[in-house]
Amino acid sequence: MARQALRCFPNRAGHLLLGVLIVTPGMAMAEPAVFSIGLDSRLSDNIRRAPANEESDIESRLSLGVQHTSDPGVCNSDLLARGAYAYWLDDSFDPETTAEADFEGDCRLGSNLVWQVSDYLRDVAQSSRVSNTPDDRTQKNVFRTGPVLTLRVGAVDELLLSAAYENTEFREPDQKDGERYSGTVGWSHFFSPSFTAGVSASVDQSELDTEEEIDRVTYNLPFTKTWESTALSGAFGYGLIETRLASQPRQEYEAFVGNLLLVRQINVTTELELQVSRELTDQTSDFDSRFDEFVFDLNQSSAVEVTAFRLGINNNLSGGVEFDVNLFGSRSDYLDIGTEEDDYGISASFRRPITEQLTGLLGARYERFDYSLDETQDEVAQVNAGIEFQLNRQFNFVSRVGYEQRTSDVAFREFDEAWVLAGVVYRFR
Repeated sequence: MARQALRCFPNRAGHLLLGVLIVTPGMAMAEPAVFSIGLDSRLSDNIRRAPANEESDIESRLSLGVQHTSDPGVCNSDLLARGAYAYWLDDSFDPETTAEADFEGDCRLGSNLVWQVSDYLRDVAQSSRVSNTPDDRTQKNVFRTGPVLTLRVGAVDELLLSAAYENTEFREPDQKDGERYSGTVGWSHFFSPSFTAGVSASVDQSELDTEEEIDRVTYNLPFTKTWESTALSGAFGYGLIETRLASQPRQEYEAFVGNLLLVRQINVTTELELQVSRELTDQTSDFDSRFDEFVFDLNQSSAVEVTAFRLGINNNLSGGVEFDVNLFGSRSDYLDIGTEEDDYGISASFRRPITEQLTGLLGARYERFDYSLDETQDEVAQVNAGIEFQLNRQFNFVSRVGYEQRTSDVAFREFDEAWVLAGVVYRFR
C-alpha cells in the first residue's frame, strides 16, 4: 500500500491532493477536511511597481483552499493547500493560476521502519532584486520521499539510518530543475530523559537538468535538551560541497555548518523562538521553505553558503489581543561566482478584537538588501491596516489598505505603491 501511495505523488499541487486521498484510506477516521473559497479584489496605483509612468489596475483573485490533519494511526498526514486564479481588469498581466501547498505524511511499515513523504509548493521570487510582480515570480515545487529506520542499541543508544529522493521543479523553463539522492547514518545517546546527543554523517548528490552536478558531505554533532519552559535542539559540524558546472572546472568548498532552534515560554502569554542555520547548499534545496524571508537568486547556478537567522516573539495577550515581532537576516555567498547578498529586517503585526465580530489589524515591515556584485543597497518599507468582520463561523469579510516603497542605488529597482483590498472567505464545515 505504501509503495502505491508513493507512485501517486507527482510534483504538482493538483496531483498532490490525489496522493493524499490514496494514502488516507488506511488511516484511522479523522476530523473532516475543512474546505474554503475566497474572492478578493485589490486596487493598486502602481500595479507594475514601476519607477515611473505608474499604471493603476484592479487584481481580482478567486481561491480554493483545503486543510486536513489525520488522527494518529499507522499512517499520518498533514495538508494545507490553496490554489487561486488571478485576473487583472486592464490586462496589466496575463491571467494566471497560482498554488501553495504544504504536505507531510508518513506510514509505519514495521516496528522500526517509517516511510516519509513531503511536498512544498510556492510561488517564489526569482531574485531579491526584482519587484515581486507576476512577471518576476516562478513556481517552485520540492517533493521528498524515503525510509527512516530506527534501531535501539541497548537501553540508552539509538541508531538511525535514512535515505531520500528529492525532486525540485520550477514553472519557468529557463529555471534549472534538479534531482537529489541523500543518505544519513546517525547515532544518539540518551544521557538523561531531557538530554540527548550523538553523531551523524550524511551525503547527497544533486543533478540539474543541464547535467551539472552538486555533491555534498556533512558531519554533525546533533543534540536536544529540554527544561521546564525551554527546548533547545540543533547540530554543529563540518560540510564539504563539490560542484561540476558546465562553464567551470570542478570546485570544492568547505565550511563550518550547523543549525539551532530555541523555543522558550517566557510566561503564559509570551513565547520566544530563535532559529539559526548555516548550510552549504544550492538553489534547488528547500532552504527557502524553512526560512520564508530568504530568497535564492535563481538566475545563477552555484554552490551557496547560506547563513540565516530568525527571532520571533509571539504575544497572545488578554482579550484576544495578538502582537508578534520578528527579526530576520541572512547572508548568501554564491561560491562559484564569488558574489554575496545580505538581507536583514524586522516585521510586526498587531491584531485586536473591537467587538465580538469585528477585529482590527495592523502590520509593518522593513528590509534592507546589500549586493556585493555592484556594491548597491536597497531598502523596502511596508505598512498596512485593516479590519476583519466575522459574520458567522463560515463567513469572513476583510478589508485592508497598504503602502510599500522600495528605494535603491539603482533607479530602475525603485517604486512606491498604495493599494486597497476587499475580500470574503467562506468555509465549508
